[in-house]
Amino acid sequence: MEKADSCRRAASEAIADVEPPQLHDYIEAVLDEASMVPGVLTLESATAAASDGSDVPGFNSDLPTDRSVSDHEDGHTTEHSTADDTPINHEPLATQAAGVQLIYEGLRLTRLLAHDEPWANESDATESNTGDLAILAADILVARGFHLLARTDAAGKAVRTVQTFGRDQTRRETAADPATVDANLEHDILELAVLTGTAAVGTTPSPHLLATAETIADDAGTVFPPATECLDGHEPSLSEHSLEEHTTDRATSATDH
Repeated sequence: MEKADSCRRAASEAIADVEPPQLHDYIEAVLDEASMVPGVLTLESATAAASDGSDVPGFNSDLPTDRSVSDHEDGHTTEHSTADDTPINHEPLATQAAGVQLIYEGLRLTRLLAHDEPWANESDATESNTGDLAILAADILVARGFHLLARTDAAGKAVRTVQTFGRDQTRRETAADPATVDANLEHDILELAVLTGTAAVGTTPSPHLLATAETIADDAGTVFPPATECLDGHEPSLSEHSLEEHTTDRATSATDH
């Protein structure tokens, strides 16, 4: 899937300068094995919300991430119109999709470490060292994701996603159904993906688009399958009615969530 490859490439570029090499290689391995569902849904949401439903800039670009997220691949601003014909500036969507993906991978790894602490077996030095790398990797993934979304209208939602995750993991310890609490992360990250994608084309997600993201999260639970398997059946649903309805209690503005 071309969009999944684009997301993975942009995510990899965002952590290209991480040192030492052992830590960099660990993060690369996490990204190599990751499902790109959050990143691809960001791209699909932008397409669904665009006025003509066509591809928008940034989907298939090799996007250097050492520049401002407001830069474009050619160094110039590209203008397109939303449904109300108001010209907007498109940010590199692959980079923003990578930001969503990196935040998810960091939180997912944090959740895994919280549930299966590698430091529990003090006699196993190798496992303990791997745990040290993992916790550093998780912090870096979230921080780099924040950096890529920092100048977007989805930045506030990204912060709230991380805050909610922390509260959920505390609540999980006494929850009657810990698995349901854990799955809140997947729901929140897909809502972030939808908000990021639609905000990038200057609009807000329709109720239908949010409901589709909710369905995808419900089906996935706490483990996203490969993007092709998870999203292909939902592509017509993502674009259907996306422009008719844009105001809901949950998504009146990208900056409200």
